[in-house]
Amino acid sequence: MNPHSSRPDPLATRETARRELAALISRFAPTDGTHQTAIPSLTFYRYSQPVDLGCGVTSSAFVFAAQGAKRVMVAGQAYLYDHLHCLVTSVDLPVMSQVTRASPEAPYLCVKFTLDPQRIVELATQLRLPEPDAASAGEGIAVAPLSASVFDTVLRLVRLLDTPGDVPVLAPLIEKELLYRLMTSEQGKRLRQVAVNGSQTYRIARAIEWIQNHYTELLRVETLAQAVNMSVSSLHHHFKNVTTLTPLQYQKQLRLHEARRLLLRHSGDVGSVATRVGYDSPSQFSREYSRHFGAPPLRDIARLKRWDGLEFQE
Repeated sequence: MNPHSSRPDPLATRETARRELAALISRFAPTDGTHQTAIPSLTFYRYSQPVDLGCGVTSSAFVFAAQGAKRVMVAGQAYLYDHLHCLVTSVDLPVMSQVTRASPEAPYLCVKFTLDPQRIVELATQLRLPEPDAASAGEGIAVAPLSASVFDTVLRLVRLLDTPGDVPVLAPLIEKELLYRLMTSEQGKRLRQVAVNGSQTYRIARAIEWIQNHYTELLRVETLAQAVNMSVSSLHHHFKNVTTLTPLQYQKQLRLHEARRLLLRHSGDVGSVATRVGYDSPSQFSREYSRHFGAPPLRDIARLKRWDGLEFQE
């Protein structure tokens, strides 16, 4: 008799857990689109076919798919995740995304856990985790293998949705455990950086917030650098390191993504939308839109509207 025959197969155990999580998400997200749960930090997404989800701005979050797969594009760089790989974003980034693997029989089922910088600070202080050095921790987005311990913690958090009375007491405890496991993983330094007041990543996060609040205005990099207490050269270097974009490129992508969203949802004419997002010249807007999205505005919007279930991610 094989002495190891009674030991559970880790792969089989993981697959059983994946199927359970997929079934839970499917039940609480019965239709295609975005579904906010009774746990504020937890959001589900469901799509029954491969679909171009357009453009949007990511928030600080931890995301993976219990079923199916998705591609996220940032400045031409692709990030792919599924049930074995998770996506972690520590700053807001303009992205384009596509569900690449989904079907009516096996829809794309995704879970997103929103990360709160203040909770990261509190937990890092409580655990006395070493403060990351002042240098930037690198890009504000990454894909990493999804560990069994993190997966198990997410599954236990999702299970609480079946017992709503337990959510107020147990959800904060499991959320804290999940944050702990993320912060002590290879992604921990990236997450702690954005919450450390004075770090370069923290300052870049503030610069991103400033651009988001002024994206329709003329961007003077000197003014932005002063607002976040950085030199112009340091701002350029660290902004590019974290976002893969320069401040001006970041602003341009925000403008173009917002213009695309407005054209899709409100069907405004191209000239008025161009002005609304900060362009003085409609012809320049059309050129930059075509360069970024691969087609002129009206042709691009007509193509996107042919996709059933098109919906922007938050």
